Amino acid sequence: MTPGRTCPLHYRYSPRDLAQAPKFAASCIYVVGGLYGNLPALDAICELAAHETTPTVIVFNGDFNWFNIDAAGFAAVNSRILPHEALRGNVETELASDDPAAGCGCGYPDFVSDADVDRSNHIIERLRATAISEPLLRRQLAALPMVLTAAVGDVNVAIVHGDCESLAGWGLSSEALAVAAHRAKVAGWFTEAAVDVIASSHSCSPVLMNFATRKGAGIVINNGAAGMPNFAGTQYGLITRIGLRPSPHPPLYGTSLGAVHVDALAVHYDVRRWRDEFNANWPPGSAAHASYSRRIDQGPHYTIDDACRLTVERTLARRPVAARQHAPHPL
Repeated sequence: MTPGRTCPLHYRYSPRDLAQAPKFAASCIYVVGGLYGNLPALDAICELAAHETTPTVIVFNGDFNWFNIDAAGFAAVNSRILPHEALRGNVETELASDDPAAGCGCGYPDFVSDADVDRSNHIIERLRATAISEPLLRRQLAALPMVLTAAVGDVNVAIVHGDCESLAGWGLSSEALAVAAHRAKVAGWFTEAAVDVIASSHSCSPVLMNFATRKGAGIVINNGAAGMPNFAGTQYGLITRIGLRPSPHPPLYGTSLGAVHVDALAVHYDVRRWRDEFNANWPPGSAAHASYSRRIDQGPHYTIDDACRLTVERTLARRPVAARQHAPHPL
């Protein structure tokens, strides 16, 4: 198979592997997927956590490396993140491996163009060349788990990079969740994993969706990308917040499961600083510039209404989608 479209066997697991005692319990969790080496976004996330009214556990949900091919940026991202709870995404898994056969390990589906796949494979090659000079960090990345289960109040949360079957699975992507037959499969994951919320990233497009389960209701929330814009005409990232108290930061959208709030929070990072850092590593004509520059400047062709797919059910109370922390940054 084409590198970048492969899903190696060691990426795979079962939803039942998530049916384990929570690793920790917290009153508030931030799930940060897809930081992509954006240090200004990391600063902004830490600032959000500092203004929470209860202690907040930040879980870095894989692919916190990507654009940070400079030695200083690579060391800074990993040295700051690894003391926190963290999962390895396909990027970290491939950085820790000496076998380049899987390319970026993204497991791209057919709707992603060959050109995009080829550019992603080039990005991981550049990043791996930087990582080789940091053997200790590579060993630490290799030791990170693929999945994690946590508890917020009486709600069990599965945190996965891809989906409930693979580290690089696209089963919780916007495209997959649009298919009714697949949604039935996802509903079964809640029962198999014995969880109430499944939080993911990987596919880089956010989704919030509720499901009818044997226990009553389950929530899928995919934060898309913490380190890049997720919506058209915006320049902020997105993280998932799961907490016992309402967020002190007005969510872009969210819902509640019993007493637990599940929200998408905007990450308003220093756009100019991030653009300068990105361009220094990936100038015009480079692989990452071709794939991501437009999204960094203008956001993707995707909206909040595309992401928020809640249905009103007796067991699940929806909160308004309109609340925003700030108006979108002007372009």
